[in-house]
Amino acid sequence: MPTDLPRDAAGWRALAQAFADRRVTPLSEAIDRRDRIPDEVLADLRRSGFFGLGVPLSWNGSGGDTRSMVAVLEELAHASAAVAVELAVHLSVCAAPILEWGTDAQRERFLRPLAGGELVGAFGLTEPGAGSDTASLATRYDRTDAGFVLRGTKMFTSNAVSAGVILVFATRDPALGHRGISGFIVPPGAPGFSVSQRLDKLGLRGSETTELVLDGVRLPSDAMLGPEGAGLKVALGALTGGRVGIASCALGVARAAFETMLAAAGEEVDDWKRAAVARAFAELAGARALVDRAAERKDAGAPYALDASVAKLAASRAAVSIASAGIEVAGPASTRTGRAAERLFRDARVFPIVEGTTEIQELILGRELLTSGRAENP
Repeated sequence: MPTDLPRDAAGWRALAQAFADRRVTPLSEAIDRRDRIPDEVLADLRRSGFFGLGVPLSWNGSGGDTRSMVAVLEELAHASAAVAVELAVHLSVCAAPILEWGTDAQRERFLRPLAGGELVGAFGLTEPGAGSDTASLATRYDRTDAGFVLRGTKMFTSNAVSAGVILVFATRDPALGHRGISGFIVPPGAPGFSVSQRLDKLGLRGSETTELVLDGVRLPSDAMLGPEGAGLKVALGALTGGRVGIASCALGVARAAFETMLAAAGEEVDDWKRAAVARAFAELAGARALVDRAAERKDAGAPYALDASVAKLAASRAAVSIASAGIEVAGPASTRTGRAAERLFRDARVFPIVEGTTEIQELILGRELLTSGRAENP
């Protein structure tokens, strides 16, 4: 762990930008084509202190706040969305929940090595038959004299191949609904645990996405994260924070797509190209303001669920819109495999789906606005 880590978001942005320029941008096309992030890139990412962002120094972390994380993820995603998402998952939906809900013993055993980059974190909630409906989990857990036994399947789990810690959510009894769900810290080496397949995806190629099988995985009595029955609260809290991180990744892709559009347009452009560039700039600026607002509210300890959903909606839509317009501005040649515009378009298209679909964000926003009546400074 470096001893001279930045102390503010501007410092973290500069560090991430330098890292991305040196280690990620030259390999971005190869990462996408081979669907792999080189081990040496991940090793350098860990050594640079990024894996401890948001974790206090007392737990072997790098310090930094949400604004620092937003800056880092944007800069990494500007170079490679896959690299940024790998880090976002590790920070937001694995390390952060352990920091918030874990016992000191769990933090000592799992959070310290996660923050130090010795372990990679993953998050297992989605199932083949339970995607957006997080309360309808089929993965079961039973109590034993020695602890717990987990049985089930998880789908679209990021980072699981290289993970040293996976948060898994299971139900004691499906009839209990959300009240039966608990969270567990699962070491992938546990007997009965396996990665059944690595999924081939449209975008974010290089970021591991897998199906997991939990075939009678036995865990000790101290493996539960948070109180029994509070699993859905743990998971949804992690996803709320995760949306700010994913919005930052989408923002980085949107910015890269905008820059690619500008380069393709050149100086002699038609009026429709000028309009496309102006529209893209406005979308990018709006998304950035909303991501910054969500990060600032989170850092201030204010309610931010609504802001996280708005930021995620705006940034993912901006990424798709700008990447699509960029291909139109650049013309047919930009659709060829290996071109930046083509890769950015595929990456952008994933963001309206991950960390809660567009429809789920709209549902959250509608429910929040109608129940709380919060509409100040929209």
